[in-house]
Amino acid sequence: MSERQYTVAVRELCEFAAKRGDLDLRFTPAPSALEGMAGHALVATRRGPGYQTELSLSGDHGPLHVRGRADGYDPARQRLEEVKTFKGRLERQPSSHRHLHWAQAKVYGWLLCRQQGLSALDIALVYLDVGSQQETLFTEHCTAAELQRHFEQQCERFLAWAAQQLAHREARDGALQALAFPLDGFRAGQRPLAEAVYKAATAGRCLLAQAPTGIGKTLGTLFPLLKAAPAAKLDKLFFLAAKTSGRQLALDALDRLAGGAQPLRVLELVARDKACEHPDKACHGESCPLARGFYDRLPAARAAALAPSAARVVLHQARVREVALQHEVCPYYLSQELVRWADVVVGDYNYYFDLGALLHGLTQANQWRIGLLVDEAHNLVERGRSMYTAELRPDTLAEARRSVTAKAFPTVRKALDKLRRCWTAFDKEQALPYQVHATFPASLLHALQHCSGSLTDHYTEHPATRDAALQAFYFEALQVLRLAELLDAHSLVDASRPPAATTAAPGRTAPSTLCIRNLVPAPFLAPRLAAAHTGTLFSATLQPTHYYADLLGLPADHACVDVGSPFQPDQLRVEIARHISTRYRHRAASLDPIVELIAREFEAQPGNYLAFFSSYDYLQQVADRLAVRHPRLPSWRQSPRMSEAERRQFLDRFTDHGAGVGFAVLGGAFSEGIDLPGRRLIGAFLSTLGLPQVNPVNEQIRARMQALFGNRHGDHYTYLYPGLQKVVQAAGRVIRTPDDRGVVHLIDDRYARRDVQALLPAWWMLTPSQRLQTQTYPFG
Repeated sequence: MSERQYTVAVRELCEFAAKRGDLDLRFTPAPSALEGMAGHALVATRRGPGYQTELSLSGDHGPLHVRGRADGYDPARQRLEEVKTFKGRLERQPSSHRHLHWAQAKVYGWLLCRQQGLSALDIALVYLDVGSQQETLFTEHCTAAELQRHFEQQCERFLAWAAQQLAHREARDGALQALAFPLDGFRAGQRPLAEAVYKAATAGRCLLAQAPTGIGKTLGTLFPLLKAAPAAKLDKLFFLAAKTSGRQLALDALDRLAGGAQPLRVLELVARDKACEHPDKACHGESCPLARGFYDRLPAARAAALAPSAARVVLHQARVREVALQHEVCPYYLSQELVRWADVVVGDYNYYFDLGALLHGLTQANQWRIGLLVDEAHNLVERGRSMYTAELRPDTLAEARRSVTAKAFPTVRKALDKLRRCWTAFDKEQALPYQVHATFPASLLHALQHCSGSLTDHYTEHPATRDAALQAFYFEALQVLRLAELLDAHSLVDASRPPAATTAAPGRTAPSTLCIRNLVPAPFLAPRLAAAHTGTLFSATLQPTHYYADLLGLPADHACVDVGSPFQPDQLRVEIARHISTRYRHRAASLDPIVELIAREFEAQPGNYLAFFSSYDYLQQVADRLAVRHPRLPSWRQSPRMSEAERRQFLDRFTDHGAGVGFAVLGGAFSEGIDLPGRRLIGAFLSTLGLPQVNPVNEQIRARMQALFGNRHGDHYTYLYPGLQKVVQAAGRVIRTPDDRGVVHLIDDRYARRDVQALLPAWWMLTPSQRLQTQTYPFG
């Protein structure tokens, strides 16, 4: 091994060296993060005044530098404590878990002995039941020599792997320092984008980067961040995408950058339902053959996965599956283990930003220095809201009450029935179909906590229970309870009932759905952004920047860059149909003018067009009328819930020599993330401003935006900015290369308004005749 040190966290060291046996994910209730923190604090308050918590410890073994934080140390007793919170019965804890806990505690024990010159130490595992708040203590008296031997054994098991890792890191950093841009030159706009990303990475800052569609943002952000990684001492780069297409673009760009010769380990993370080989089996050794002996076979599988083929290792979904099946381990959990050793991880937003996100958790536990790239970051507002929103639905409770388990276990049925009675009483007090509550209703919260506790006891006693309906309700209840603990001004609690016409029994009131609805994800996302050494959030639509800074929780010192368009105004003709209103009350009157506008444009310039509408109903009305009035004009339509194959068929109609109009819904699968250059697409019709529907929920969002960010921001943050973002994304499908030519028709009189035009790309260069100086909000 070289003279450079390899730094490893205590937890990572022990999980590598001490984990043995089966993968055992039988559902056993676990404390929430807040319960865990409260439990650790409770243990500390029960100790003497000199008790030390979160004790930073480190030590070396040859070139290996081991570091971590011990939970607690009582100098009076000379006892180091590893605190673990749990729910249920401790005797059901797998022996492999206890073995791992002892391994960690004893490593901390030696580091403490070394730091303070102790000759012996009591090592304690403290298990705290968060329900009863009772402690169970296991103690061993160890000499410093015994603890040193244990520490050295763990380190020796890791040293050979560390040597490989260190050699890989040195080769990787050397190659990245010499990395050259893979194309003949930067596209227009790519260089300023790359420079901004590189500067943010070297300065350790967060960057909000708006750059136009078609310039190659994926390559233009990956290249500079990889280039900056050695100097910035980045351990890993996480590329986070909103959609599968974004992940594939990143993998393609990394393939182009590496060129088959860079010593770079690239890992793709996919959802469990796409990676599981035995969806009919439970995740433990008694059920699934790929869980049996998982940790015993993991070292060989890990070595095979990371063995260099030439110099580069690309662990896409198919490759991970191939290696996993060769070594008879689970592909999904092998990919999660490989995160520890990958250089670049490509996955969905939720792997880093969700409440229990894998990548964020590993980053914190292992103190990694990471760089983030967040693709199509305009999507993170709505995705962030959904991650921190939870619903309690009456149909889920009803299915749980009808479940096999509820029928077989009277205590389970009793707990569910009690919650249902409380829910019914709550519904009787609801005067309106939609109602907002200042807090989560106390009586219902207590009933839900009691029901959740009963189900926790049930799963503790019967961990092998497989009842999809009951488990679905339980997970739903746990998510609601977790977010109820975190409830603040960023979220609201509402109850909604479906219209009377949709209820099953005439004359009966449908039960309410209760929702903790996140409106401002910033308080949840901000700590995750702050945990990264550097992060770049990029998209073609990130205006105005204060909207995204406020809702995403960007650091106060974040940088912004707005990359100028490489396209010329004469490439895109922009027309505003200011004589047409697409407001709902004017929709019937708009059909004929829109049909004639489409037909005129197609007759003047035959080719492929996309026509976007605010709803499927509006789309169908215009498409039907076009088919009657102009039967020779080819057209095809997006339909709800299209399969992947149907989406491909829709896009396959856009050929270089084709002609026709594809009808699509704004904000759907065809309004962003698709590439139809040249003659494949020459124009778009946008028969909407994309404004969210005015409804009770959105009006609550507007009121909360006004309260948090000022009155003038309420309408804009709720309606105008989200709507125009979709419009600009959809219009961006037309011009993709410097050689493209096309037209965009903005169909609505409100497009002539000053506040709307301020959100359109500057390079569109609307003519003076298309501009009107009119009052701003509200929209009517």
